[in-house]
Order: sequence, then C-alpha cells, then structure tokens
Amino acid sequence: MGNSMSVLSSLKERVNSHATLVHRGRWVSLDFTLGVGETDYLVSILRGEVSDVQERRLQTQSGKFSIRASRESWDLHWLSIPPRDYHDVFAMLAKGLVKIDGNLVPLMQNLQYFKDLIGCLRQGEGVHDAG
Repeated sequence: MGNSMSVLSSLKERVNSHATLVHRGRWVSLDFTLGVGETDYLVSILRGEVSDVQERRLQTQSGKFSIRASRESWDLHWLSIPPRDYHDVFAMLAKGLVKIDGNLVPLMQNLQYFKDLIGCLRQGEGVHDAG
C-alpha cells in the first residue's frame, strides 16, 4: 500500500472534500496522534477540517489522544472491504490490534467523526454518510 506518509497525505483532501464529515466534526478543533507502525503522525483538525498531517518529530509533540496500530493492521483496516475484526477501530481495540490512550473525552464525544475520518483512507472509497 506504499509508505505511511503517502497514505496519510490524502487524509486532508479526503476529509475536507466530504461536507457531511466536516459538518459532523464542526465542533472538533484539536490535534491527535495517529500511529502507523513505529511512526506517529500529528493530525490537526480545525472545525472538522483536517488542517495538517505531519510526522511527529519530537517526543514532546502530542495530541489530545492517540490511536496506534501496526502497519499491517492499518493496511487491513484500509482495504475497501476490511476483514472481520479490522472493519472498525473499536473492533480492533477489542482484539488488541489497536491501542488508544490519552484524553478520550473528545474521541468519545465525536466517535463517529473519528471513525469516519480514519476510515476515509480505505482504498477506492470516500466517506459513507452514516446519518
């Protein structure tokens, strides 16, 4: 699937081009860490739009919370039709495939937004309107 940054480089465009997703996240303005294998990325969100995605360069750089998984787990999650246990971040959490930590309040308050934001990296798809 290529390197992590090439996959994540499309995150800003994919999220910001979906009015429903941006609207769903209109109250979200924060940074969070998305870990892909050994590499962490800081994802900056401003009123539901992704304003920046950068590789974390210093240990002191962090977001409100982090979601980390192996590269292989994300590759399976980002397939157009993910296999069982890889279709949802919380299914991955239950199986020990993903680790979530930090201040989970904004994540839980905007859970569908973050699940759709991460899911929009699936191959050949954008975000589905879940209502």
